Amino acid sequence: MKYREILLDQLKDLPYFNKKTIYQLSEQYGLKSATVDTYISRSLKRKDIIPLKNGCYVSADFFDKNKNDTSYLFFIANVLRAPSYISSWTALQYYNLATEIIRVTTSVTLKVTRTYQTKIGNFYYQSIQNELFTDFFLVKGEFDFFIASPAKALFDLLYFKTRRFGGLNVENVKLLISELRIDFNEMDKNEREKFFTMIKKYVSK
Repeated sequence: MKYREILLDQLKDLPYFNKKTIYQLSEQYGLKSATVDTYISRSLKRKDIIPLKNGCYVSADFFDKNKNDTSYLFFIANVLRAPSYISSWTALQYYNLATEIIRVTTSVTLKVTRTYQTKIGNFYYQSIQNELFTDFFLVKGEFDFFIASPAKALFDLLYFKTRRFGGLNVENVKLLISELRIDFNEMDKNEREKFFTMIKKYVSK
């Protein structure tokens, strides 16, 4: 078995990996960095590995086994831009509160706004200030991920869509939620109350 195949075999069970991981594995075989870079290039051309962002990859084998697992995509979304959490339309769909099919995985981050278009999906990150980087939690499973609460997911969606609720009152917000076809009444009562508490400082009565 060639070294390239040996390295691929060692990487195929990882949910993601970067160049540093590959270099560390290659050290046991005495491979030079230039040689490893060639292996990476060949693996990309042969589609044995899939690029996620610059220097970050997943094996095609691993992705094929987990491509239908939503938690894996959410996990990768957290990894690609950290710190971040799943929010907005994506989280609302996760909670079965959005009637539209969402194609992009949307997150909120403390870093600048950015989009990653990859072969495993598109990931969109919206930048928010520290004081609003709150009300999210860790979902544990085979792939752990951070996601906003239902109330915060709706808050984030409207916060960015309306540019911080500019010029809106409570009734305007309720109308907008209806127009966006969000199943607000299906949200837990405590979450609905939490949402209105969140927007209180931004809207008039």
